[in-house]
Amino acid sequence: MSARDEVLARVRAALAAPPTGEVPPPGERSGTPAGLPERDGRPEPGVAPASGDGAPAGDVAVPRAYRASGGLVAGGAEVVALLEDRLVDYQATVHRADGDVPSTGGDAPSADGDAPSADGDAPSADGDAPSADGDAPSADGNAPSTDGDAGSGDGDARAAAIARVVAEIVTTARADAPDGAALVVPDGLAPAWLAALPEGVAVRTDSRDAPLSPADLDGSLGVVTACRVAIAETGTIVLDGAPDQGRRAVSLVPDLHVCVVRTDQVVQLVPEAVRLLAEHPERPQTWISGPSATSDIELERVEGVHGPRRLHVILA
Repeated sequence: MSARDEVLARVRAALAAPPTGEVPPPGERSGTPAGLPERDGRPEPGVAPASGDGAPAGDVAVPRAYRASGGLVAGGAEVVALLEDRLVDYQATVHRADGDVPSTGGDAPSADGDAPSADGDAPSADGDAPSADGDAPSADGNAPSTDGDAGSGDGDARAAAIARVVAEIVTTARADAPDGAALVVPDGLAPAWLAALPEGVAVRTDSRDAPLSPADLDGSLGVVTACRVAIAETGTIVLDGAPDQGRRAVSLVPDLHVCVVRTDQVVQLVPEAVRLLAEHPERPQTWISGPSATSDIELERVEGVHGPRRLHVILA
């Protein structure tokens, strides 16, 4: 039995313990997982405590009085603007794949209209407006159900606009990267998003069957991924390990993360996102709210401790 299994077994046993706290006499102890030392007063894991008449108490009703959905339509202009505002506040660099200047928590726009980010990444290029992908938000305001796979429903214009922005970010990142550093992509990423990469940029594909080593990821130019859903109110982007998002490591180890968020993937509240994520509960999730940063030591902000130091979000 692994340490993880042992810890979970102890937790399950503790949660199922009788509320009275009565300890059975030695020899009548229960609830100890096979192969572990006995623990006093623990019933078998998964068995609900008995009620007064000896019958199982059954499930306990959990009140859910929180808001299940917000007032903003998923994928609408207002909810997307709210997400952008939160991301900029978290010092992420936001690009619009429709020709708009990127939003950033760093320097002000220059005289020629380009707004370089604090970490030097280039603004998005002027391009075509994204085409409609056909996924209209549902009547209750929830984002349309989608598996999150790359390129699903993407029109040629939107894919081309995304490719231009990715190329500009990568071009700027190369100036500070080691020679020969490669761009990492998950094996399910839309190839059209990489179509405009500068000549000479090496691309390495990461997959669960052929994963790159932590050293390879750490020495990479950065990573480009899609996402599963984005939450406007908290400024959070969620990856769930779909083929266009890849393993958790690819979005945590590289110093630069470029994440493409389709506007139809943006919802207002956390419960709306959780309902979408519940469609694939077996997938590992990564919740991202801005670049990695901590102020634990003397309240000094240090970036890149727990994940990428630079986060670029492309809204398309």
